[in-house]
Amino acid sequence: MRREHPRWIGVAWFMFVVTIIISMIVIAFFLTGYIYKIINWNPPFLLIQIANTLLGLVFTGTLIGAAGKVARSRGWVPEMNVFAPILDALERIARGDFSVRLTNEFQDNQMVSQLANSVNKMALELDQMENMRQEFISNVSHEIQSPLTSIRGFAKALENDHLSAEERHHYLRIIEEESTRLSRITEDLLKLASLESEQLQLEPRPYRLDQQIRNLILACEPQWKNKSINMEASLEKITITADEDLLSQVWLNLVHNSIKFTLEAGSINVELHPHADQIIFKISDTGIGIPEEDQTRIFERFYKADKSRTRTKAGSGLGLSIVKKIVEMHKGAIEVQSKINAGTTFIVSLPIK
Repeated sequence: MRREHPRWIGVAWFMFVVTIIISMIVIAFFLTGYIYKIINWNPPFLLIQIANTLLGLVFTGTLIGAAGKVARSRGWVPEMNVFAPILDALERIARGDFSVRLTNEFQDNQMVSQLANSVNKMALELDQMENMRQEFISNVSHEIQSPLTSIRGFAKALENDHLSAEERHHYLRIIEEESTRLSRITEDLLKLASLESEQLQLEPRPYRLDQQIRNLILACEPQWKNKSINMEASLEKITITADEDLLSQVWLNLVHNSIKFTLEAGSINVELHPHADQIIFKISDTGIGIPEEDQTRIFERFYKADKSRTRTKAGSGLGLSIVKKIVEMHKGAIEVQSKINAGTTFIVSLPIK
């Protein structure tokens, strides 16, 4: 017959494990912060979070694993076998195996069951973060490697002494375009890292939002006139208190995207009006549209719904991520409505104050 132990024992073990996990993550935070200070490196906020979490789990798994082995070998914890699967899972997580999942075999012990569920949830979230990290690194490498390969290829071609002047100018123009593209990617990466690290402080001030948007549309006039696009704007007079420079990046990116993906002789309509205590900005085009399955992912970094884009339509894949982050920093929201070959509408809502 199994011996029943007081409920406080389960509570004590649960609090002990949670305290150890939190303590190790805090230690990892100060340790990595000290290392970053020594090497004079300020990594992106997301990378700091991933590194601190992983290092904290390594410390936790090592400490708990060692403590568990000592306790079992000396008989200090008679029923340590209840926690053995959890300790084993933590050790595997510490080694980088985030696929570990605990079965629900602790239903008779509520505290242990909750701890097992927490470990499963932590492993799942770490697995997702690791996949995001790998995808991010892969995308960065691909986006940077592409223009570098092009620059290297055309620079090599320029060594041919038999090139005509027209061919030489053509190759130099491509090298210049790819260099600009590479510069834009790095600038967007730095900008997004700055936004996500929350080091960039908003500088709100009251200004005329309708005038800002109208000026940006006029600044893009050569682009939409070159494609014979019918540009219409209905902008109500609105004064907003916000960071003017950051919001200009939002409107400029959305207008550029509409022009980029709207076909010749298409149309773009821009609206701005107040609604209750919100400001609604809407830009609609008659462009190529976005597939329904891609609409939930277009704000992810480096995600490109149009996989067949040519160099003339290529972007860094970071523009909409930056837009979403800036809008969220202003306590606003952005959504997309689109149908293939029927156009796309982006709607931005912002608080007036």
